[in-house]
Amino acid sequence: MTEKIKSIRGMPTLLPAELKLWQSVESTVKKILSNYAFQEIRTPLLERTELFQRTIGEQTDVVSKEMYSFLDRKEQSLSLRPEATAGVVRAGIEHGLFHNQTQKFWSMGPMYRYERPQKGRYRQFHQVNMEAFGYEGPGIDAELILLTSRIWRKLGVEDIQLELNSLGTAESRKGYRTILVEYFNDHTDSLDEDSILRLEKNPMRILDSKNPEMADVIHSAPKMNDHLDQESEDHFNGLLEYLDGHRIQYVLNPRLVRGLDYYTKTVFEWTTDKLGAQATVCGGGRYDDLVKQLGGKDVFAIGCAIGFERLVELVELSGKKDQNGHPKIYLVAVGDQAEAKSSELAEMIRDQFEDCVLELNQDGGSFKQQFKRADRAESDIALILGDEEIENDTIGIKLMKEGGDQETISQDKLLESIADKIGA
Repeated sequence: MTEKIKSIRGMPTLLPAELKLWQSVESTVKKILSNYAFQEIRTPLLERTELFQRTIGEQTDVVSKEMYSFLDRKEQSLSLRPEATAGVVRAGIEHGLFHNQTQKFWSMGPMYRYERPQKGRYRQFHQVNMEAFGYEGPGIDAELILLTSRIWRKLGVEDIQLELNSLGTAESRKGYRTILVEYFNDHTDSLDEDSILRLEKNPMRILDSKNPEMADVIHSAPKMNDHLDQESEDHFNGLLEYLDGHRIQYVLNPRLVRGLDYYTKTVFEWTTDKLGAQATVCGGGRYDDLVKQLGGKDVFAIGCAIGFERLVELVELSGKKDQNGHPKIYLVAVGDQAEAKSSELAEMIRDQFEDCVLELNQDGGSFKQQFKRADRAESDIALILGDEEIENDTIGIKLMKEGGDQETISQDKLLESIADKIGA
């Protein structure tokens, strides 16, 4: 017996029943992004490995442990994208999108990281990303937070909290790094193996450790916001004024550092206690040095990403399922003439009602069999054509979910009747 081929661990298949909610959430998010004047950009799944090494940081867990990388036929090292920002910045520089102009982009799609699969964390996962370039002041930081807050409200997502911090400029962070290394060198007995490795390469990541045995030593560590430069402090206070003005609640978290090296000044996360260990639903911050780091000019920049699997799960937990609510019509046809006519009527209905889902019965069957198919398809309306209807130029119409009687109407009144029943 031939062995069945299974999917790769941590890369689940999204089935039609699941995608119904996914597409509904996607539609809502896209409308809000458009409302804030963000434009879609689509970058490749594959990029040169060097791109992520230079942007995310060679010493980060993402680059050192989690990327899917390989050599192509020309011995170039390529990687499946583990995040979206690096590719967007690369595209902006390559195509001259940042020269003397501001830009707001969004993108949506799969990312890849070789992590231990668990609920809410997969090796292929999906994100919606927002990136803004050329904006210096804290107003754009506030706009990203207001945008994401609007997404939660529109989708009915509750019990989600905003956490904020500032990492300062690269220069002030360098001074803080020296202070932090000195502190942790005095407490190496309290550090785990990963933190000792990070002490040499990326000491700020120790602050993000989830090891409960290190909670006390991390809590007592010097705080970044006590060592901010004046520019970063003014920027952060400006952001807080915006959020206070909009009555956006937040928690100041001096241990929030994010996992990628390119962040500067503002960093933020939206977190929840509804998803177990995977608490972060959305995270991001400023990366004002990144465009220059990749060979472009100095460009102010900020972005964030929403984990789509986690967002969809929160929508499910909220009980607010399908946001689209497109009515579904099933066209029952028995007999050769009815089948031919039903195809004509189906196209006419699709022309008139673009938001409807219309399924045309295929491969025959009795009226009883076809009505069972209409039930299984969860149809709102069934249209019925048989020899009698063809002869009299009529059509039957029945509301499937309300258990009403079947009506018979003339075919020239069909569109009017459908419009009345779906409230179009």
